[in-house]
Amino acid sequence: MDAREPASIILDIDDTCDVVRHQQLSLFNAHYDERRFLPIHVYDTNAAVRSRWSCGRARRRPASKCARICGFLCGMSASVGLRSASLSVATAITPGRRRAKPLSRKVDDVADAVRTERAVADKPVVRDYIETRHKAKSWSRERRTVARIEATMLGLDIRVVVTNLVHGSPEWIYDSLYCARGQAENLIKLHKTQLASDRTSCRSAVANQMRLVLHTAAYWLMLTVRDAIPKARDLAKAEFATLRLR
Repeated sequence: MDAREPASIILDIDDTCDVVRHQQLSLFNAHYDERRFLPIHVYDTNAAVRSRWSCGRARRRPASKCARICGFLCGMSASVGLRSASLSVATAITPGRRRAKPLSRKVDDVADAVRTERAVADKPVVRDYIETRHKAKSWSRERRTVARIEATMLGLDIRVVVTNLVHGSPEWIYDSLYCARGQAENLIKLHKTQLASDRTSCRSAVANQMRLVLHTAAYWLMLTVRDAIPKARDLAKAEFATLRLR
């Protein structure tokens, strides 16, 4: 094994709304109330990014995309984990923003206890975790499911994470492992907002894919420049827009 090869790799997978007009293969999405593309971003250890242009049905086919990416890593001895914001990728760490009624019933007792404790003790916030097994209709088997339940003065908030990881407490799975994916949002901001990768205004779908390739190349270039700056300097942690101004 190469001494520089990591023992494990976690790929953060997320998509982002790219509003367009009537470009080829663009679709209307009721959630965003816009016509848009849905570029999928895949980040490896907060460093590299692969950005894939896709149409509105991209969320329905994440498994095939993950398989292609993992294929590039098959020669490594490192373990590969996937972390995503879509229940469609249920092979690693995936949160579900909506809870099905059968799943809701499994956490209701703990949720009521958390809500009651907060109200009786008049606490600003009470948080608890629960672990269960759940099988959605489209799943071939039951999967480990972790729920973070939080009651505040504003109400009850429940977040669910589905994982195939066997080890680790529910608290660790959610707070330490899953919540770390928040950094991917910052990297998408660098790619999209500061490098203008959402300028997919060509008529041709192939041309727009090429635009994303060029923006990703710019991302790697800016990242390489920033990594070359001595860590003691403020610019070593600067955003790309700052480096471009300098």
